[in-house]
Amino acid sequence: MSPEPTSAAALIERAIRARLPERGKRPLVVGICGSQGSGKSTVCKTLTAQFSQAGLSVANLSLDDLYLSLADRVTLAKHVHPLLRTRGVPGTHDTKLGVHTLNALAHSGRVPLPRFDKAIDDRRPASQWDSVQGPAQLVLFEGWCVGARPQGLEALDQPVNQLEANEDVDGRWRRYVNDALGGEYQRLFAKIDLLVLLAAPSFDVVLKWRTQQEQELRAQTTGSVSGVMNDAALARFVQHYERLTRHILIEMPGRADLVIRLGADRSVIG
Repeated sequence: MSPEPTSAAALIERAIRARLPERGKRPLVVGICGSQGSGKSTVCKTLTAQFSQAGLSVANLSLDDLYLSLADRVTLAKHVHPLLRTRGVPGTHDTKLGVHTLNALAHSGRVPLPRFDKAIDDRRPASQWDSVQGPAQLVLFEGWCVGARPQGLEALDQPVNQLEANEDVDGRWRRYVNDALGGEYQRLFAKIDLLVLLAAPSFDVVLKWRTQQEQELRAQTTGSVSGVMNDAALARFVQHYERLTRHILIEMPGRADLVIRLGADRSVIG
């Protein structure tokens, strides 16, 4: 059954169908940006099912699946800044793996798709990755900062929350993140043909949405699992994303190919 006409999936489907004839022999790479909990994964599952049923070869890749391994992030934390142990911000992804994967999807053969397990806070072994038969005709590439651009240097001077004020006093962490976003991430995001923004009404609802996600993760796991957070840990975790999420909500709407504005219940309001 097709989604309701006003759903985010329906709006993105319409935009994809308008662009597919332009792709030639290349995959159409659709970047879907949205804050934590905005429904990106659900939208991509819906779109994957719809276009697969229509006979297209579809690959679904999340920026989250490109996270560096826990060991690599521990090394970054030791040599660059302690906050880089926490996954999420630019500088904690393997962008070269992302570029390699997107390039491979344009060619024939089985293409492994990296997968990250948030319950253990580490990348899954390659033997547990998904794969698709290339060449893909459509690639859905989603993530909380997919397509983002760096801030101006002056914007980095003042902390935006307690995490930055207390744990990044000299601004070294946020400068590292911003530099990474302006460098290697732009090479990855240059692969995007159609950029979609699922725009939250404000950053204030993001913690609520992310809390719902974590509750679902807790329900899916049993026993003590290192990657599952309690509410206090989650509130601190979300602060890692605050600066760039606020920046995206201001900067990206003016240049995204499609902006879908969401209400606090994730319904489409514009």
